[in-house]
Amino acid sequence: MKIIRTAAIYARISSDQTGMGLGVQRQLEDCRKLAAERGWTVAEEYIDNDISAFRSKARPSYERMCEDIRAGRRDAIVAYHQDRLTRRPMEWEQFVELCDQAGVQNLATVTSDIDFGNDNGMLVARITAAVAANESARKSERIKRKIQQNVEQGKPNGGAQRPFGYENDRITVRESEAEIIRTLVQRFLAGESVRSLVSWMTAEEVPTTAAAEGWRTPTLRQILLSGRIAGLRDHHGEAAGPAAWPAIISVAQHHQIQALFQTKKVSGRRAPRSYLLSGMLRCGNCGNRLYSSIRRDRRRYVCLSGPDHRGCGRLTIVAQPVEEWIAAAVLMRLDTPAMDDVLTGRADTNDRQAALLTELQTAQSKMNELSEMWAGGEISKPEWMAARMPLEARANNAEKQMNQIAGANTLDALVGQGEHLTASWDTLNLDRQVAIVRAVLDTATILPGVLGARSVDYNRIIPSWQL
Repeated sequence: MKIIRTAAIYARISSDQTGMGLGVQRQLEDCRKLAAERGWTVAEEYIDNDISAFRSKARPSYERMCEDIRAGRRDAIVAYHQDRLTRRPMEWEQFVELCDQAGVQNLATVTSDIDFGNDNGMLVARITAAVAANESARKSERIKRKIQQNVEQGKPNGGAQRPFGYENDRITVRESEAEIIRTLVQRFLAGESVRSLVSWMTAEEVPTTAAAEGWRTPTLRQILLSGRIAGLRDHHGEAAGPAAWPAIISVAQHHQIQALFQTKKVSGRRAPRSYLLSGMLRCGNCGNRLYSSIRRDRRRYVCLSGPDHRGCGRLTIVAQPVEEWIAAAVLMRLDTPAMDDVLTGRADTNDRQAALLTELQTAQSKMNELSEMWAGGEISKPEWMAARMPLEARANNAEKQMNQIAGANTLDALVGQGEHLTASWDTLNLDRQVAIVRAVLDTATILPGVLGARSVDYNRIIPSWQL
């Protein structure tokens, strides 16, 4: 009898909903016991947890085991059952051929043994593989039908983790987390970035539903985009209908979140990193926007000339004083009676926001077409610039109005909070500060200053308010 010195144990489970690997652990225990009874020395245990063997998903440990068999490093295989190795007849034939070429004739399973050199043994193995494949297909169809039924009835899916904002039954709202979601939505619609909100959640030590994991940008982005928090049943990433659980935010807010994410995707705009007023200042000479610029460690806003910026290039202002003045003016304005009047009778802006998004996407698409035409030599650069300028103006106007709508949505929480925000202003991160300023300020025009002046004349700053 051949002495088995380098046996492989393979264990796999298709679904591990608890994430604890208990099913795999039970397989390993039984396989180790069987190997010991045979007197086989186990060289390595190969484990694929929570991976199906019916669909063509990569199984890293299975593939590594096959490579070791191919290289002659294993002389026997132990598994709990044949279907742990594969449920696909074609893959089973490939595995048998691999073992035959490598001279591996011993496959022991807890439920039965397979003799690769015996015709009857292989016939039974092939029948078993076909039955397993059929059962997997039937199970897959049953699961699909169950999922479809849940979608139609608005019932939740299963899964190892409960959704943030809801209890373990996935129906009952967990109010402590729901309040956090409402705050996140409010701040995001006001213009704060997901990255900034993740930093805030981390600093506040808000726990995730997966105890071992911290907050990450993709996780929070998925929560904000999900129809679940608006009381909608998502299916394949889209709302399929009303859900059986209560909403945490309104459907209107859900649509605003989707539109804002799409706006950022189309415009490619990133949250400012070191300048409070990026994109909000205009040159008093030519009307062009001012750009951030650093010279000898001094932050400035400047009007840039040249074909890329098309400004006059004759105006500069130091950043810090104008940022401090604008911030103080914004916070003071939040506490004026006029801002209370702004909120009274504000019309629903959902349709307007959708129209603006379409306008922005159309202008962006046409600009891309122009760029392709210029690159292909179909039009000259002057023709490209002449056609691009009105499209650029349309896109900028649509984005500006969408920012105004987003700003209006957050005024409910900001109006009357000027004094409080003033006291805590320096503790807010830059994204949060920008979101507050954008909610109130449209633009500020910077008038030309006295040449050689050593201090900023605040009369040069002419703000234009959003509302």
